Amino acid sequence: MTRAARSVRPVALEGADERGTPYEIVTPEGVPLAVRIAGPGDRVAAFLFDALILFLAILAVVLAAMALGRLEDSLTGAFLLLGVFLLRNGYFVWFEARRGATPGKKRVGIRVIDARGGALTFEAVVARNLLREIEVFLPLGVIVAPEALWPGAPGWLRLVCVVWALLLATLPLYNRRRLRAGDMVAGTLVVRQPKALLLRDVGASAGAATSRAPAGPPGAPEPASPAPPEFSFKDEQLDIYGNYELQVLEEVLRGTRNRESGREALLVVAERIRNKIGWADPVPPPRTEAFLRAFYAALRARLEHRMLLGRRKEDKHAR
Repeated sequence: MTRAARSVRPVALEGADERGTPYEIVTPEGVPLAVRIAGPGDRVAAFLFDALILFLAILAVVLAAMALGRLEDSLTGAFLLLGVFLLRNGYFVWFEARRGATPGKKRVGIRVIDARGGALTFEAVVARNLLREIEVFLPLGVIVAPEALWPGAPGWLRLVCVVWALLLATLPLYNRRRLRAGDMVAGTLVVRQPKALLLRDVGASAGAATSRAPAGPPGAPEPASPAPPEFSFKDEQLDIYGNYELQVLEEVLRGTRNRESGREALLVVAERIRNKIGWADPVPPPRTEAFLRAFYAALRARLEHRMLLGRRKEDKHAR
């Protein structure tokens, strides 16, 4: 945690579900953020939904091999096992590396993040999902069909795998952050996904200054043209951030209702954003909130425009 961030009051995501264990991390913008760790029930529900999708996909592949009459071929069987391995691992890696959430996680409202508040790396996603082979699929395979993995397997092997699977499956119950073994190795957390609360009142003050004045009565002098906005941003500057960062910025702005505790958070966030987007002009401290509200309004308009074109940007790591 940075020195500046230590004295900043944690920002609570009011749009987040109230379920889960409260936990504080530091976002890439340098703001202490109070998230909620996803509970075991949510993680199990998400996994079962993803497992159903995988089962249907694997079943389709097996049925196709049966229809071609190649299932008895040993070479086809080897390729089939390799394909199943790549499918079940590629499924989780693909969705989590791109969006931080598989369809199952998205359905129950949870996502994977970096436990240190940084970017969720591809290496971390691969590590947490490959370890699932040891946690779930390998012991499950031995329990269901031990002869397929170990010809002449002793009878006690199933019991060992049952105990092994139960110990690893219940591991999240015994630590505060609800980490499974894959999370511990990869340095990741699974948290409740904050809901998109893109409130009109946050950007209203920024947009009010640029709104057009109402027309006067007939014969009245033409009103003066509105002054140019104090802060304007280019598309390439706005395209750096996504919906997740917009939600975080909104909560920071809403947290400034308590001015004394929120002032330093505004300064920290504004400095991070200026450095990230390459904003060269100085922003006086009294205008920091105005700068952030203008950036919020512009970023929100840009993201809404992109969504209308079918190009949703979940966070700054998405392309």
